[in-house]
Amino acid sequence: MVITLDMHSRVPIYEQLCQRVTELVAAGALEPGDQLPSVRLLARDLGVNPNTVNKAYQELERKGVICSVAGKGSFVSTAQEVSIVLQKKLLEEYGGICQACKKVGIQSSALAAILEQTFAQEGE
Repeated sequence: MVITLDMHSRVPIYEQLCQRVTELVAAGALEPGDQLPSVRLLARDLGVNPNTVNKAYQELERKGVICSVAGKGSFVSTAQEVSIVLQKKLLEEYGGICQACKKVGIQSSALAAILEQTFAQEGE
């Protein structure tokens, strides 16, 4: 698992870590049941405070991306749980994109056409 963080970003480190783990799950680099590195190991590898990694793991667990097993570690949640989390995240992002389009004057009919075209190409 390769995670890179931008230490100069205004986005908090724990949020970047949550985002990177979620991206790795979405890309299939981390699969349901895969074990994540321990908090201490990941903190050492990234050069961050263990509390930061712990906060990210807690947030990922709250969102359903990972689950923790006492004495065993943290694991990627089942495919169904992860799918629900990713769908929610994508819909939130889509809502933000729609708001941005509205602000610059793009009509909903143009967005709908792109959406229809994209889903029509799905089988290709």
